[in-house]
Parts: sequence; structure tokens; C-alpha cells
Amino acid sequence: MRTVGVEEELLLVDPETGEPRALSAAVLARAEKDHADQDVFEKELHEQMLEFATHPQSSMENLRAEIVRCRKEAARHAGEIGCTVAALATSPLPVSPAVGVNHRYQWMEEQYGIATREQLVMGCHVHVSVESDEEGVAVVDRLRPWLPVLRALSANSPFWQGKDTGYSSYRSRVWLRWPSAGPTEIFGSAERYHRLIADMVATGAILDDGMIYFDARLSQRYPTVELRVSDVCLHSGTAVLIATLVRGLVETAAREWRAGREPLGHSVSLLRLADWQAARSGLSGELLHPETMRRMPAEAVVRALLDHVEEALDGTGDLERAGAACEELLREGNGAQVQRALMERTGSLRDVVTECVRQTQT
Repeated sequence: MRTVGVEEELLLVDPETGEPRALSAAVLARAEKDHADQDVFEKELHEQMLEFATHPQSSMENLRAEIVRCRKEAARHAGEIGCTVAALATSPLPVSPAVGVNHRYQWMEEQYGIATREQLVMGCHVHVSVESDEEGVAVVDRLRPWLPVLRALSANSPFWQGKDTGYSSYRSRVWLRWPSAGPTEIFGSAERYHRLIADMVATGAILDDGMIYFDARLSQRYPTVELRVSDVCLHSGTAVLIATLVRGLVETAAREWRAGREPLGHSVSLLRLADWQAARSGLSGELLHPETMRRMPAEAVVRALLDHVEEALDGTGDLERAGAACEELLREGNGAQVQRALMERTGSLRDVVTECVRQTQT
């Protein structure tokens, strides 16, 4: 069974005002004193962010337990210095992001200017094990049209600098300011994939291959395919659902490759439109169907995704739970819908943040 690991980026906020706090260095110093958390938490681009990474897991129940534990530990370490964490993909309240002080981050700020300074966005990255680079690239080629559905399910960033953006995942629009971000063409082989990466680094527009921000890529550090399309999810259960669906997509794509089935040949232009539609409407309107690239109700497209990965999910024992989790998400709403409902009820973005702090732990 393929293993799955999750990296989540959390927003550090004041527990009373909901305003972002640039305290990641202090939180990490606290975490380093705890032997169990020494290798769990990491710094990120901005001082208002904190990242953690789970261990590779075969069981989704174990993955959920670890995500819940890491979120609680992040809140505990943050609480020791007077802040807390929120699983929000953008800050609803106005913020002046503080870029971290190290060579890499300073290079990025000098190279990309305001795009770096405004890049206070929190994502959920999912790693799924693959047997080789050839299998990994074949998977990346076949995942492409399904990634916007994951965007819609995970959408959790409707507010930006104190205003409603009109998007469900505004994080994704900010993320696309990086020159290497977004959907990719079909590579066809690992050799072509690696050649393109080398050519991109050789331009000097990016620092190294760690700045390849494709929606799906081969991991630098692990024998995995890494999907970077999802917002950090408000609820841990949604993060587990995303991880479950990603593993199903990877296994389904690998089986198609072994069976000699060619990937769908949608152009990058069409994939960008599908991604924009998912970021705009989330689960509240229509999405582009991954096979036809025509509009359909979001509910129907989510069910098409479940049908696509049904055999793989059945093989890992995840089919029933994934189906139930999708139905619950369609019924109760993703993070963007929850945030907007809170804003409508309270009229206060501060109250939105403080309630999301509480829901981060559920």
C-alpha cells in the first residue's frame, strides 16, 4: 500500500484579536526544546507562518491522528509565547507580512519583489510514494485534469486584507505569482521532466529545483509525488479526505500507465481555466468536468472524481469513508463557505478568525 505524508502550513495569530503575529522563530525555539517535536515543525517564508510535516502513513486513521496531534502541539507551543494557530489559507484581517531572515528568503524578496512580500498563504502539500521517477512522471501526467477538483474541495481563503475577494481559494491566485507555479504540459518521460527542471534552473529566474512550484511534481527529498494544489484545510478531517483522494488518484494514474492508457491531452490553457473556475466558485457553483472540460455542478464533478478513483479506494479500504466525507463536505461546506457563513452571522472578521482557531483543533 502506498504511504502518504502531509505538510500543513498554519497561520500564527493573536488569540484575542485574530491578527497575524510574526512569532515563528520563537515558536520553533519552543518546539526544539520538546524532543518529540524537534523534526516536526519548520520555518516558512513569512514569520507569521508555521509548518509541520507528518511521518509517512499507510493508514488514514493514523494520518488523521498525527495531523490532529501536530495541530494541537503547534497550538501548545504557540500558546507558550502568547499566540495560537489557525488553519486558514490567507489571513482574513489586514496584515503586513514579515519575510524570514535567511539567504534563501532574502534572495526571493530581492528577485520577486512584492510577489514575495505578499506571499502569506498557507497550503496543504500531500506526498504519495511511487516506485520510480518514471512511475512518478507518468502519474503527474495523468493527474493534471483532476487537480482543480481538489482545489475546490480544499478552498479555504475567501478573504484578503480585510475584504471578501469573491474567490473561494484566493490563495491559489496569489500562489500563481511565482514564475514556476501552476499546471504543466505532459512530460512523457522522467528524462524530459528532469531536462525541463534543469533548463528552468539554468535560466537564473529561480534559485534551484526547490523552487519548482508545479501543482504536482516529483519531490526533491523523498521518493514521492507531491501535490501542492490544496489550501490548508480548516478541519483535520478535510485534510485527511484530500490525502485519501490524492492517494487514490496516484494509484489510479499508475494503473493507467501500466495498462498503456494515455493521459488526457488537455492543454495547459484549458487546465488553467479549470483551476480558475475551481478557485472562484469552490463547491458553491459549477466546475469544469476533468474529462470534458465543460461546466457541471460542483456536486456532480466531485462524484465523478470519486467514481474515477473508486477501484483504488476500494483496494485500500477507504472508499466508504471517502464517500461519506465528500457528502459531508458538500453538505456542510468547505473552509471558504464556513468562513463566509461566520462573517455573515457575526459581521466581524476578528470573530471569524477566533472561531476558526477553535475549529482548527477539530
